[in-house]
Amino acid sequence: MSIMQNNAHSSTQNSSANVYAKLRTFGSGVRLTIMALLVLPTAGLAGWSLYEIFKPNRLTELEIAQLGLSMMLFIWLAMSFWTAVIGFMLKLFNIDPLSLRKALSAPDTSAELTQRHAVVMPVYNEDTRRIMVGFEACVRELAETSNGKQFDFYMLSDTTDPAKAQAELNAWQAMESRLGKYSGHVFYRRREQNTGRKVGNLADFCQRWGSRYEAMIVLDADSVMSGERMTDLAYRIEQNPNTALVQTIPMPVRQDTFFARFVQFAAHLYSPMLATGLSFWQTDSANYWGHNAIIRIAPFMQHCGLPTLAGKEPFGGDILSHDFVEAALLRRAGWEAYLLTDTTGSYEEVPSNMLEYATRDRRWVQGNIQHLGLLGVKGLKLTSRLHFLFGAFAYISSLLLLLVLAFGTADALHRALTPVTFFSAQYQLFPDWQIARQGLMFATMWGTVALLFMPKVLGLILALIQRRKEFGGAWRLLKGGVMELVMAIIIAPLMMFYHSYFVISVFIGHSVKWEAQAREGSMVPWSTSFKRASVVTVTALVWGGVTFYYTPGLFAWLLPVLSGLVLAAPLIRLTSSLTLGQASKRGGIFVIQDELNECQALKRVRLGMANIHYSEADNVNAPAPMLPETLWQPMVIQDFSAYPNTHRPLAAQVAT
Repeated sequence: MSIMQNNAHSSTQNSSANVYAKLRTFGSGVRLTIMALLVLPTAGLAGWSLYEIFKPNRLTELEIAQLGLSMMLFIWLAMSFWTAVIGFMLKLFNIDPLSLRKALSAPDTSAELTQRHAVVMPVYNEDTRRIMVGFEACVRELAETSNGKQFDFYMLSDTTDPAKAQAELNAWQAMESRLGKYSGHVFYRRREQNTGRKVGNLADFCQRWGSRYEAMIVLDADSVMSGERMTDLAYRIEQNPNTALVQTIPMPVRQDTFFARFVQFAAHLYSPMLATGLSFWQTDSANYWGHNAIIRIAPFMQHCGLPTLAGKEPFGGDILSHDFVEAALLRRAGWEAYLLTDTTGSYEEVPSNMLEYATRDRRWVQGNIQHLGLLGVKGLKLTSRLHFLFGAFAYISSLLLLLVLAFGTADALHRALTPVTFFSAQYQLFPDWQIARQGLMFATMWGTVALLFMPKVLGLILALIQRRKEFGGAWRLLKGGVMELVMAIIIAPLMMFYHSYFVISVFIGHSVKWEAQAREGSMVPWSTSFKRASVVTVTALVWGGVTFYYTPGLFAWLLPVLSGLVLAAPLIRLTSSLTLGQASKRGGIFVIQDELNECQALKRVRLGMANIHYSEADNVNAPAPMLPETLWQPMVIQDFSAYPNTHRPLAAQVAT
């Protein structure tokens, strides 16, 4: 029996005495059926009403296209709507979405951890100050707990920039001196050949050192986690022997620009409710978001070795958004994966402006569309296939919406430029009057608005009832909620255009470079704003001018969309403002709990960023740190055309 198998076996024995702490799911087999019974009739009713609007005047090809695309969008909107409604109800009555009992399950922390765990942070050409400060904050968080001796920390560098690589070594040496004797628990490894990107980086760690540990907590370069949250994850892995993945909700923090503060506030306001709804229907088949999660290493190595896909991009080549696939493969092999809906102690950062946000989405678009080619992988659970499908549709929906608007415009222009024919037959007693079902049109419009915006309203109501102090009181929460809604409406058309362009570029074969993300906020220059918004603005001006001239009624309907597109450049520029962001904070807009009551982990980051010192000179003698002895065990590359050897749950093993 290998060292890795010994670790997994001992974990199973130790956790069997703590069954009360098990992550339990009640009625998981019927959850998707319940969602289908809610979503499909809702989407069907919306599609029927649209059909009834088109039908009296004989459906044209353009109307049929609108109807087909709209049905897909209605299904997407209905799924999001009912996920939010269920999350609202469960949160309102404090019901665990997994067990459907009162309150969330918690692990037994009366005894210390018995297994060793790793905390790993893959980095790639990042800002040295930020990654070192965040990494050291996590180290100190765990070092000060009674379980600190059970954790080792690895910074896994794929940095290719020589200057940044040297800066990492210099900063690492300075950090080791600050950590004192606990520095024996921290390790730095740099790969000069970045084979496989982040997937290859983590695979290299697992193959070299994975057998030393029961599980690994995966951090991103901008992640911060509290000691309490990290030990909670380790306890859950040890006490739930059939669980291979536990994902937390990373909450955005430390944002100063107006745009980033808007994104940060929205996440804090809606994430607990939406995550609860997600957890309800995905149960033990949760998704993996690539960071701020714990993974049991043995099954990860056995079932998550990713092959290079045959064919050309976007469906061939390296698997880019590996996290979704890894969660699906673990579940395919019989392991459980859970999403924790408690948001405390897990943090990340978000892009500071709309252009950086769109750049990050561009990478995600290609990775998520690639998942469509994996829907036929043998043995995947239905929930995992839905994760793949919904992940891709989150971006494809923008293109579908743009096409619906374009087809609607083309149809309206065709009708405006074509003489009305009241008698379509030679012998016709009564004319063919054009019928406009105004009542049904308004009902359909307001129904669609409800599907779109009711989740935001429910999130705001829930926060007013249960969490208003976290946002500085009811008045600040209301101000922030209203401003968030206005901002979401204003920027939605621009993001629709960007996502549509990204989707088209992926399907025609344009690949994307996965570069480091800019972490700190800065004002976008006017020249850059106009350059990145010029095509969008010109398109909107032409679109608006033509519809205003030929179909003024349609122009009025399109005005909210056209306004956001015409004002794209000023929006990009002004929302990237640090001054406007700080002014909103002083005015009580977009305030979050972590600004009112800063936790120790975030305080460490803030003070660290202000006080970190290390030499940036290239000639400083900073030797590569010592690494543990490697016990190489290869990851098993998966065959997607064959069923895997599945893990038998502990209960089944005991029964036999």
